[in-house]
Amino acid sequence: MSDLRDQVMRALSTVIEPELHRDIVSLNMVRDLTIEGSTARFTLMLTTPACPLKHVFEKRCNEAVIGVVPGIHQLEIKWDSDVPTDRRLQGRLDVPMRSIIAVASGKGGVGKSTVSTNLAVALAESGAKVGLIDGDILNPNVPQMTGLGTGRPQVADGMMLPLEAYGVKIMSTGFLTDPSKPLILRGPMLHGAIRQLFTDVAWGNLDYMIVDLPPGTGDAPLSLAQSFPLTGVIIVTQPQEVAVSDALRSIAMFETLNVPIIGVVENMAGDFFGEGGGEQLAQVRNVPFLGRIPLNAEVRKGGDFGRPIVVTDPNNPAGEAFRTLAQNTAARISVVMLQTADVIPLNIIG
Repeated sequence: MSDLRDQVMRALSTVIEPELHRDIVSLNMVRDLTIEGSTARFTLMLTTPACPLKHVFEKRCNEAVIGVVPGIHQLEIKWDSDVPTDRRLQGRLDVPMRSIIAVASGKGGVGKSTVSTNLAVALAESGAKVGLIDGDILNPNVPQMTGLGTGRPQVADGMMLPLEAYGVKIMSTGFLTDPSKPLILRGPMLHGAIRQLFTDVAWGNLDYMIVDLPPGTGDAPLSLAQSFPLTGVIIVTQPQEVAVSDALRSIAMFETLNVPIIGVVENMAGDFFGEGGGEQLAQVRNVPFLGRIPLNAEVRKGGDFGRPIVVTDPNNPAGEAFRTLAQNTAARISVVMLQTADVIPLNIIG
């Protein structure tokens, strides 16, 4: 029986993970393989619950084993996931989170907070443990977009408890201040406020921490990049040239800070703003294009009334685009971590 098990493992070692370009056995994705009669049963451990490639893995595993390994006529695959862990966070941040993903833009008004919110909710709907920090300290929008505008955090054991909506743990200065009054902070105070949203909140274990940054290349993105080892950054742009040129500056800033670029998102694409600018930017800078979100009135309504479109209308073209964005983002994070030496060994998969 052990010889048959070895044959199955050798056969499965010919199956290549399409994003990481390594075989699923060496990546430790195949777990708990057992043989019963002519059936091989095992767990396939994915790098993210948002993985869109389950049908691909199932097909390739069957092709690799059935008809190749004598005596095995059926595979029963159980699916599980374990998100990669960015080792750079250890010792720098006493918070049990596996990755920190910033969402940035070169200019305001491109829908960055909308992207951040729907991305976080889509990842949570896939089964991941997700946090969302409203890093726009002075002009927070996430409370309204998540329907938590009047929320106030409770305190336990000296730590603030994040509010929750749609399966996402959320913290924002909008929960701590009077929304009718301006919050005025100088650079050093801004730096401290951003850090406190990480360190003074009882986040619990998180797979992904999404940080919605203010637009531009000022104090807030600099403070975040200098305070914490960012796993990567997503750049949001509209299709038109003025937005793309500003997004280009944002990419250049994060590259200067040695922050990996997860990819570019083109938001509000369609007849009014056109389309293609974000994809062209990604090609010019040689970074991934994560997806195109169509301009849709329902997205705007969802933001105004605190009901993200991935929840209220997931079959809407914009809702589908946000779910695809979440899948592409999760896959890209796994690749970024594997390409660095800063991933906990074996925890790229589990």
